[in-house]
Amino acid sequence: MHFYNFVSVKLSFFLILGILLGYYLSPNLLFTGIALILSLTLLYLSYRFQKQQGFPAFEFTTVLTTLVLGMFVIALSNPKNDYSHYSYQKNDIPSDITLKIREVLKSNQFSKRYIAEIKALNSTSVSGHVLLSISEKDGIKTLHVDDLLLAYGTLKEITAPLNPHQFDYKTYLKKRGVYHQLYLKSDSFVHISNEPTLLGAAANFRAGLIKKLRKQPFDQQELGVIEALLLGQRNDIDPVVYDDYKNAGAVHILAVSGLHIGILLLLLQFLLAPLEKLPGGKQLKLLVLLLLLWAFAFFAGLSPSIVRAVTMFSFIAYALHLNRPSNTFNIVALSLFFILLIKPMFLFQVGFQMSYAAIFAIIWIYPKLQRFWYPTNRILLKGWQLISVSCAAQLGVLPISLFYFHQFPALFFISNLVIIPILGLILALGVLVLTLTACNLLPHVLALAYNKIIYVMNTVVGWVAAQETFVFRNISFDTVQLVLAYFIVFAMIFALSKPKFKTVLLAAIGILSFQGYLIFTVYFVNQNEAIILANQTANSVLLHQNGAILNVYSKHSKNLDFIISNYTAVERIDSVIPKNLKNSYQIKDHGLYIMDSSAIYPTTKSVDYLVLTQSPQVNLERLIEMVQPGTIVVDASNYKSYIKRWKATCRKKEIPFHYTGEKGAYTFWLK
Repeated sequence: MHFYNFVSVKLSFFLILGILLGYYLSPNLLFTGIALILSLTLLYLSYRFQKQQGFPAFEFTTVLTTLVLGMFVIALSNPKNDYSHYSYQKNDIPSDITLKIREVLKSNQFSKRYIAEIKALNSTSVSGHVLLSISEKDGIKTLHVDDLLLAYGTLKEITAPLNPHQFDYKTYLKKRGVYHQLYLKSDSFVHISNEPTLLGAAANFRAGLIKKLRKQPFDQQELGVIEALLLGQRNDIDPVVYDDYKNAGAVHILAVSGLHIGILLLLLQFLLAPLEKLPGGKQLKLLVLLLLLWAFAFFAGLSPSIVRAVTMFSFIAYALHLNRPSNTFNIVALSLFFILLIKPMFLFQVGFQMSYAAIFAIIWIYPKLQRFWYPTNRILLKGWQLISVSCAAQLGVLPISLFYFHQFPALFFISNLVIIPILGLILALGVLVLTLTACNLLPHVLALAYNKIIYVMNTVVGWVAAQETFVFRNISFDTVQLVLAYFIVFAMIFALSKPKFKTVLLAAIGILSFQGYLIFTVYFVNQNEAIILANQTANSVLLHQNGAILNVYSKHSKNLDFIISNYTAVERIDSVIPKNLKNSYQIKDHGLYIMDSSAIYPTTKSVDYLVLTQSPQVNLERLIEMVQPGTIVVDASNYKSYIKRWKATCRKKEIPFHYTGEKGAYTFWLK
């Protein structure tokens, strides 16, 4: 039976479609609620009369109901559809805010960061979550999940990316139900108390376990990997080590995900096998297995990614309990349906997408690869099985990986071939290390041995990552290519499984469509020209895109990669040419003058665009009278006190004013 014939697969597909429609169309909760009641009524009536010949009303109304259900759950999960949400209160002025810490995020060099729940705003009970940042300058100790704070501050909207094609943190947080941020100093809040919850208990247990691990004889780099590998805590991992895993195609090992829980499930299946000999042993084994999986999730802090993975493999454990291989697709699809029904916004998280893409690919493609070649030699067989699993998973996640990360590690199969076979041992020993550490019973020799194992794994990954020639970066890959790539994968698998004219034709159509789209985009890029003043602190950067060539004019070339890398990938740039920034440019029929700290006045009497950089000490009113600029643009290389004064002058003179630190990069008009 084909996977797409399972009812659960069809229902999951239409639920996903409904969630997408609900997210992008944003219907209100009342509308979707009424629509759901009506569709459920139609579903009941069509079920009652389904035996009548003619139009397949029951199937149609089932699809309709599932679509509407998806729209309803996404509307229900939108915090702003709750009228107790803080956004319905006046929140753009300094206010008394009662906060509860819900998640500890990775700190940056300026502040410690958290996701906090707002319990009250000016003594009014409200709901909703915010991004909380607390200044590092004051040496405040790290807060913990469930800590209750009383703060005084102003909620501010999260800013959109200030440069084109940069990571959109605002949209990312919006998909987590977070719309505002709050900056606090040590004197603007007090710690009230602690309100214990299960999530807080799990997070604090993990934090305590990490403290105990840090007292053991683990090296710093190895400790960071251990925390990530076993506890899902990646805040302390060395950036160089993380880049090595990413470039080697093994970064999934550093996140407690479906791979880890799947291996843990297989280990527990083996260890608990003797229970099956007892009366009712199969049911007892399933119960103990589920309890141990969820105990591990508690150990790892009950983070969303871990809860997702354990939920998915709880369903798979039930499928293994039934011992019906044909049901695996059905059970995995049911887990997908169940999770999205409870947490529909998970659909937009990269980890969720990649986990299910990998597991579906393994279930579907791996058996086909095994039928393609089945060596009799045991060593060859095991090697082929590992390569097959790795290739199947990579086929499943490759389009998503290219879409989000724009790079492909071609030697992924080497790192996976070396690490995956021993990952079960690493995880088994790791769970033992965690258990003994929690009980303060970890032997020194075991800690040293485990440290050495992680060191060897890091060394292997580092060697693979060092083969720079095989890491392809800045790959252009947009939404259309994502859809066409999955179409090609599906069509190719069908064509290789059943080589018929129709299936081969379908694959050929997909490949030709992909190539045709690439030709169209290349033509479009070659016709494109843009000039952009980017936003960067302490530097002035002008980007001139002329087709597939990007000229980068800047005062200095430091820290330009974060501006250029994503831009080159999205805009399909072939070559980047660094150049020194000059003071005067001609843009078509418009004059552009850049005044820096030297404060040299332009020789022309009329300037269409006046750009102020590096805090020039000028009398702006006098300068305006002299050159009569059409627009004044200011970047983030200037002092904020200067920018404030210039903005007031432009408002007085009624001249358009653009500050890149507030409004983002400025695109100059080329027509």
